[in-house]
Amino acid sequence: MGKRIITAALTGSIHTPSMSPYLPVTPEQLIEEAVAVYNAGGAVAHVHVRDPETGMPNADQDIYREIATQVKKRCDIVLCFTTGGKLGEPVENRVRVASNLKPELTTLNAGSLNFALFHIVDGVEEWKYDWEKPYLEGTEDFIFPNTFKTMRQYIEIMYAHGAKPELEIYDTGMINNVAFLIDKGIIKKPVYLQFVLGILGGIPATIQNLVFLLETARNQIGDFEFSVCAAGKQQFPLCTACLLLGGHARVGLEDNLYLEKGILAKSSAEQVAKLIRIARELGIEPATPEEARSILNLKGLDKVNY
Repeated sequence: MGKRIITAALTGSIHTPSMSPYLPVTPEQLIEEAVAVYNAGGAVAHVHVRDPETGMPNADQDIYREIATQVKKRCDIVLCFTTGGKLGEPVENRVRVASNLKPELTTLNAGSLNFALFHIVDGVEEWKYDWEKPYLEGTEDFIFPNTFKTMRQYIEIMYAHGAKPELEIYDTGMINNVAFLIDKGIIKKPVYLQFVLGILGGIPATIQNLVFLLETARNQIGDFEFSVCAAGKQQFPLCTACLLLGGHARVGLEDNLYLEKGILAKSSAEQVAKLIRIARELGIEPATPEEARSILNLKGLDKVNY
């Protein structure tokens, strides 16, 4: 079997500091996390940024650059930058990282959806910062906008700067969106799909749904590289299933705060190490960053702007 890309999503914009003392929020913490993921065997680190004082997600371009520059000095891990960013972030702010840093890999959310987090408020007993509860509660009336116009604009910017889009698929209709954009010549093949399961507003995190998404994509798109990430306790079962189905996998504190039931992960690197142990038991080896670049046809670290 071929090598598999293990990605770690370091912090995201879903979890808040009150949910785990281990959630990285400062540039220094995120730099250390990315290097730890590399040392654990991860090939890709997926990067969001936050206000270092409060932990609130944002799209601060200076913080992106600081993280990218410092991580590059210490290892050759592939950095995949979000264009989702903070929930509610203005659309024009979300894509700036692609033109500013000219990275190898950036996310492209393949459609709009109800991105709901309000239901997790009841699980938090005490709030560390005033912004956290209203930020989460506000998602009861929130739509994560990714229109055909903005998808086209994002893709044009990404391609203009040599970045490959990692296409985030939260539900079945988004596969149809990608197939349409390929047919119109807006998205270029080969493509890289990230199946995102378990978000309230998207498709539930089950193995049956992963297989369904995979078969639907094969029917509509043909050949592609694919990975999966799953919210919460389904992270390891779905990632293991995806590896067995021939795909890649994403873990990390953005998607799941736990290492196992009742035990918080102290870092995304712990989750990477666990998944690699599982993979090797199944005869599957993790890809190095350079092997990941080859698998995904990335431009190389020497062509980024950081």
